[in-house]
Amino acid sequence: MKKKKIGIILVCVILFVFIGVKVVLNVLVNDVNSIAVLSPNLANISDGMYVGEHSVTPVRVKVEAFVTEHKITDIKLIEHENGLGSKAEKIVNDVISEQSLEVDTVLGATVRSKCILKAVENAIEN
Repeated sequence: MKKKKIGIILVCVILFVFIGVKVVLNVLVNDVNSIAVLSPNLANISDGMYVGEHSVTPVRVKVEAFVTEHKITDIKLIEHENGLGSKAEKIVNDVISEQSLEVDTVLGATVRSKCILKAVENAIEN
């Protein structure tokens, strides 16, 4: 009888943990889906270095975006608390080559990609 009670408690704990993880993931997905990234009109942007940041738990990004002659010439990740990995960092190369923030996110790194893109947008727009 004691083994049966332990089994029931164990199943309840596992179920509770599963539901908790599911709720956290749903919140994260909703947060990411609500991030709208828009490309700024670079014709209105003066030459210079601009700093911007954005975060969605567990990702936090701070960037320096460099604009020369109305083109994004460089993006440096100053801070990148990236949760599970850094493979999204290559998205800065796509932004520079496309001269747009409307680039595909890195497969398997959507949250990190969108945070980087939004940080660049915040830098240039502010």
